[in-house]
Amino acid sequence: MDRQVYERMRDLEESHWWFSARRAILSDQIGRLGLCDRAKVLEVGCGTGGNLKMLSRFGAVTGLEPDDEARAYAAEKGGAPIVAGGLPDGIGLGRRRFDMVAALDVIEHVDRDGEAIGAMARMLKPGGFLVTTVPAYGWMWSRHDDLHHHKRRYRLGEFRALFEKAGLKVRKASYFNTLLFAPIAAVRIVKSLLRRGGADEDRMPAGAVNGVLKGLFGLERFWLRRGGFPFGVSILVIAERPA
Repeated sequence: MDRQVYERMRDLEESHWWFSARRAILSDQIGRLGLCDRAKVLEVGCGTGGNLKMLSRFGAVTGLEPDDEARAYAAEKGGAPIVAGGLPDGIGLGRRRFDMVAALDVIEHVDRDGEAIGAMARMLKPGGFLVTTVPAYGWMWSRHDDLHHHKRRYRLGEFRALFEKAGLKVRKASYFNTLLFAPIAAVRIVKSLLRRGGADEDRMPAGAVNGVLKGLFGLERFWLRRGGFPFGVSILVIAERPA
């Protein structure tokens, strides 16, 4: 990603509504997997480290990140070793295996997405889980995707198929960020038609607005406990390596 994108992420990911509500949703879903008390957790593409504290609730976390400055930002947060590496060929962790591997809005950045999922699957212990999120729908492409160096956006069926091809058992597959889908989609379409930039999507809204958006998005964790959403701005897939 562009350097200014990493810098904005570092500044925003603690309290921006999208980051904080997504962490609440993911924490709720991970907490339902029944990981062992001493679970080993790997976050691939940990960026500036905004998810490491949340993931550390579930075990001993290692962060993997190809960008030098992003690794430095993540290391400043402390609490987890951060190592250099990327997908699909540069994981570089030898024979280490993990109870859970997380790739949160990472796979859309990789040229060979199927190979990337296969590489992460091989990092799992038998019975281990791969937890992933990606952006949904190619028609929602905007300048925001260009700035973040995305290669693609997905439909649920095609994304799920990558896990099945890698020999994983899909435990959860759903769209999410659904309650705010209509306004987000409208803004993306208008900006695309007007050829407007997407950097403003990473800015912090006013306090009250940020709180409302965080609350609405965060409510989705309760629905995701019982089922899934038929559409949304993002996709969640959790898959298991067969024992």
